[in-house]
Amino acid sequence: EAPGVGKKKRMKNPNAGADFLPDKDREAAEAARREQLRKEWLEEQERVKGEKLEVTYSYWDGSGHRRTITVTKGATIGKFLESVRLSIAADFHELRTMASDSLLYIKEDLIIPSHYSFYDLIVTKARGKSGPLFHFDVHDDVRMNNDSRVEKDESHPGKIVARGWYERNKHIFPASRWEVYDPAVKRETYTIHGGEVEHEK
Repeated sequence: EAPGVGKKKRMKNPNAGADFLPDKDREAAEAARREQLRKEWLEEQERVKGEKLEVTYSYWDGSGHRRTITVTKGATIGKFLESVRLSIAADFHELRTMASDSLLYIKEDLIIPSHYSFYDLIVTKARGKSGPLFHFDVHDDVRMNNDSRVEKDESHPGKIVARGWYERNKHIFPASRWEVYDPAVKRETYTIHGGEVEHEK
């Protein structure tokens, strides 16, 4: 009786090895474990998407106007542009009646389509022409002391421009350098640590 009871207990133990189980039962146990890991991974990604990110940008109308705004990592570029528009419309009258889809976000000379989220660009380690689109430094360590911390993007601030301004000036520097971000384009690695922070366009 003891061996039978022991075997029954082992089968209920989720941490026990499944080698002794019949093939069908072992496959079911492995599938359940994979599903559990998948759920845990998805939950972790949702947590990361909710983390706050401080983004420095420059509203560009021929000259730069630097600002910062805090968004979540899960925010899309479109939502980010709308938040920016609302936050600075009082200072730039042309933005008061402009829709957010009439704005463009340019990072490292790449026009980032509005459907991408910061999370998408961060986890895929998206790269621009001169280095990573985003660069995080020691600010990451703050999470050890403060759960409500805000990570800060240390890379060169991106530009936000009106689509109309871009269309009128795309043949002139710096707009002549800009191109639409395409994740399929592989760019060379940037080997000088911190160079993306120091580089100014």
